[in-house]
Amino acid sequence: MTDVMSEAFGRELIARSTFSNEGVWLPLLAVHHMNAGDPVIRNKTFTDCVIEGPALVMPLGSTTFDSCNMGVAANPRSLMYKPQGPMLVGAVGLENCSFVRCRMVQIGFTGADAFLDELAEQLVAAQEGQV
Repeated sequence: MTDVMSEAFGRELIARSTFSNEGVWLPLLAVHHMNAGDPVIRNKTFTDCVIEGPALVMPLGSTTFDSCNMGVAANPRSLMYKPQGPMLVGAVGLENCSFVRCRMVQIGFTGADAFLDELAEQLVAAQEGQV
């Protein structure tokens, strides 16, 4: 049995730059990055993965979501959280990451108004079958 909280496992996990066809428990990935001194997950590619929360993510830099299922909600805005102050405590930063054909489970999104508005438009269009 693998000890997912061990230092050795954490080092191996954060050293990876690609994840493919697997479940990724985002809180675990974030904790290991924080334990290594980096509060942000950077430069990773996730392809055909299930990205599992619970987590609130804040895309940074050139993070992209290509053909992803962003989550299940009757109103897509239910997946979004508007920042209320100058800092976002508790959000998982994703910097320069790529998500390709991934499925998000129990993931909320936060960030600049422009990002939230664009994401909402994309999700509503997808929900209405326009994408």
